[in-house]
Amino acid sequence: MGEHWAKPQDLPFGPIYGVMGEKVVFVEIMVSQADFVAGKSWTEVLRPLKGHAIDHVDIEFQPGGHEGYEVPHYDVHAYFVPHAEHTGYCL
Repeated sequence: MGEHWAKPQDLPFGPIYGVMGEKVVFVEIMVSQADFVAGKSWTEVLRPLKGHAIDHVDIEFQPGGHEGYEVPHYDVHAYFVPHAEHTGYCL
C-alpha cells in the first residue's frame, strides 16, 4: 500500500495518508471493533486533501488487528484514485 504518513500524535487511529511514488492515493482511519459496537461516532475525520476528491471508500475488518494496531478493528480507506488503480499496486 505504499508509504504511510501521519502526525505522531494521531497514531494509530489516523488520519493516515497513503503515498505511492509521489502521489497521495488515500486517507485512512482505524476504528476499533469495541468502539464501533459501543456506538462511538466519527465525524470530520476522513477529509480529502486540497486538490483531491474522494473516489470511493473501502472498509476492511481486521479480526486480529495488524502491526501498529493489534486489536480487532476496521481499516477505513478513502481513496483519491479509482479502485482498479490502487488494486494494481499490489500486482
